[in-house]
Amino acid sequence: MDQRKRIAIYGGTFDPVHLGHLEIGRRVSQFFVIDEFLFMPARVAPHKVGQEAASALDRYAMLALATQDEPRLSVSRFELDGPGQQYTVDTLAHFRASCSELDELFFVMGADSWAEITTWREWQRLVTLANLIVVTRPGHQTFIEDFAGAASQIVDLRGENDPATFEPVEVEALKIFVTDAVMMDVSATAVRRAARADDEEELKRLVPPSVADYIRKYGLYRNTNEA
Repeated sequence: MDQRKRIAIYGGTFDPVHLGHLEIGRRVSQFFVIDEFLFMPARVAPHKVGQEAASALDRYAMLALATQDEPRLSVSRFELDGPGQQYTVDTLAHFRASCSELDELFFVMGADSWAEITTWREWQRLVTLANLIVVTRPGHQTFIEDFAGAASQIVDLRGENDPATFEPVEVEALKIFVTDAVMMDVSATAVRRAARADDEEELKRLVPPSVADYIRKYGLYRNTNEA
């Protein structure tokens, strides 16, 4: 019998990866019983053109360092190695086509990204290619009733602390799962600010030691101008 797998893709710039990103990987993998969790760094994020502070190579290297001791988490170079600017809808279409028909595909995003989903390329098609996992941020109110007119697809799992036990999701009935399973609120902006200020203690509080060492070694984010 073919084995059904759950595969989760977590896209973003990861500029840089921080402890909050890793906690999302761990908790989502546990809560949704994910078999394969992939961090998918973007070569250039369409919504952040001109805003990246570190190169694609640096961002990938930091992700590789951050996940090297995390057996459940891995990093994909699919978007970095693509022929041009990659859009999420194209990435999901590729993975959907390359997966078994039995496999369940999930795309992980923050609530702030979901709030902008209607500005994404072919977003109506995007939500037909994978289940979405929307991770809310602690202390930030999320209005799920405003979610792109997709009320019938939404499964609100906020307040649930045990691994999700929902039945396998059929492709024809993809869902948008909203979860508050991750209660760590760390931002890449705070990491860049700490690096710019050469605040070693703050940096260690926000990123894994290997990432902090990489940032210091290569002098990353020293010249960022964020407030």
